[in-house]
Amino acid sequence: MEITFVGAGNLSWHLAPALESAGHHINEVYSRQLQHARQLVSNLYDARTHSDLNFADSPSRLFVLAVSDQALESVCSRLVLPENALVVHTAGGQSLRSLEQWMAVYSDVPVQTGVFYPLQTFTREQPFMNFEDIPLCIESADPTVEDKLVRLAQDISHTVYVITSEERKALHVAAVFACNFTNHLLALANDMVSAEGMDFDLLRPLIAETFHKGLDAESPADVQTGPARRGDLKTIETHLTYLGNQPQLAEIYQLLTTSIQRHYRSTR
Repeated sequence: MEITFVGAGNLSWHLAPALESAGHHINEVYSRQLQHARQLVSNLYDARTHSDLNFADSPSRLFVLAVSDQALESVCSRLVLPENALVVHTAGGQSLRSLEQWMAVYSDVPVQTGVFYPLQTFTREQPFMNFEDIPLCIESADPTVEDKLVRLAQDISHTVYVITSEERKALHVAAVFACNFTNHLLALANDMVSAEGMDFDLLRPLIAETFHKGLDAESPADVQTGPARRGDLKTIETHLTYLGNQPQLAEIYQLLTTSIQRHYRSTR
């Protein structure tokens, strides 16, 4: 398939080479940060940078809008496409209906729409990720487009799902808890031990075992440990006293402690 990427950020950095390695042709890469587009193009076979959002003469049939959720409408309002092009967004928090409405309002030619959402965290300029086990979530109101996107997804991943916008929203929220919030808690833990002159490496075996058990269990709730889980109120009070001069951390500690306590009260 002939493909154009709009956006050269974290996702495009990995997805474009993956599609190219699967035999698809990346024609163009557009980014408002031209240097990012150039860097991505340098990793592709014969793609070229595109300086604006006018793709009226593009040979591509698929246009991947790999931009932030909040930038999608602005991009759609300036996008000029070939007739009957297929436009997909990769956002977790935007519905298919939003893309359909924007293209109906802003496009001068008929286009097809869909969603191509990889459920993974990506970082630019890291080694290219293997998509084989990354869940790819597909959506389209048109069965023909849906089939086309499913087949495209299967070219790079063994894990392809057709899901609705509401299901994708739930997945996206769950992903924030599982990925973004978890990583932030690791960062806070690093700050705590560093403030006492200790090395984060002390925590690495504990973190590794926590994730290992949580992923292997039927439910992570089955392997929950710690003072909140066992109802150790004295230890909890000691920890809150330690955090007394850090009210924001104390608030996070108390909020999560209460959540754990309530969860296990409700499952007794």
